[in-house]
Amino acid sequence: MKRKWWFIGTCSAAIVATALVWGNDKVQAAPKKELFAIKTPTLKNCGLAPWLVTDRLGYFAEEGIKIQYTGETQPAMVIPSIIKGNNDVSSSHPNTLATARAGGAKLIGVVRGGIEPPQSKDPKFRHMWFFVNPAKHPNVKTFADLKKIPGKLKIASSSKNICTDFTINKLADKYKIPRNKFEWVSMPDIQGIQALRQKLLDVGTAHPPFFKGNIDAGAIKIADSTETGLGETIGLTYYYFREDFVKQNPQAVAGFVRAIKRGQRWANTNPEKTAKWVEEVIGVPVTGNHFYSEDARIVEAQNDPWIKDLEEHKVIPRGKVTSAALVTHQFEQFGNDDKVYQQKLKKQKKNNRKS
Repeated sequence: MKRKWWFIGTCSAAIVATALVWGNDKVQAAPKKELFAIKTPTLKNCGLAPWLVTDRLGYFAEEGIKIQYTGETQPAMVIPSIIKGNNDVSSSHPNTLATARAGGAKLIGVVRGGIEPPQSKDPKFRHMWFFVNPAKHPNVKTFADLKKIPGKLKIASSSKNICTDFTINKLADKYKIPRNKFEWVSMPDIQGIQALRQKLLDVGTAHPPFFKGNIDAGAIKIADSTETGLGETIGLTYYYFREDFVKQNPQAVAGFVRAIKRGQRWANTNPEKTAKWVEEVIGVPVTGNHFYSEDARIVEAQNDPWIKDLEEHKVIPRGKVTSAALVTHQFEQFGNDDKVYQQKLKKQKKNNRKS
């Protein structure tokens, strides 16, 4: 009998408690905190990986952020969309950012994204590879061999003033090939595979997700981005916002930086899983990823070669944009304060002292 009354009493208490939460207008469950929306273009290319990883692992949500994808945007229209406020953030190389700022765009890089990996790292993580179709150019084995081909060379790039033309131009300078030898064709990497196969291009350009596709199509590699000798710099990208967005929402930007750095570290550590996730989203085979900066340092000197190249070739006026003007150091501390990352650094330092 005592057990019976104990059971009834317990159930009654539970019912009363439930009624207080759900049936009483005066006592309500605490509402969930609304996430801060940050708008960005939808990506279906090699740039998707860190966004996808950070989102799927819940790192943005943990920082109180919801990434709102606004749809695919043509590369040339991304910066205008951010200036107008249709988007808040994207990523680009320093030359893209410098060209925009020279034109009056108040945009600022807040944290590094991709970088060129150390030479000891597998070459499949290098920012770009370059190919030729051996059926069209059987005697071209290296980038330097391109100077032997008479006339113009057709080469693909998805847009102007990005990594593709900067890297090709640096390789051309290195091997004393006139820059005007190249005729640029607007085309994304995935279309470039087929165009090279059909001999519509002389040089194929590709980022990591599309290296294998070119090889499977019979193309041969003649160079990669590390060959420029610029180290980390040749793969450098920044996540950038409008300056007024940063001033008005510093906490959200700090949370973004902390989250995206965690995502990038995870992507570097789990490249196969990252590639698989990207493949599921973009709907084409993906066999590689970029290499991402793991710390939140901003090294202004890494912007110098990109700006100098724009100035020397009269894309922007000399002195119009400085390396310091492209970035802010305001959020470095937030990107490096992740506990797991700090533990990793301590372990590395301890191992270094032992060795």
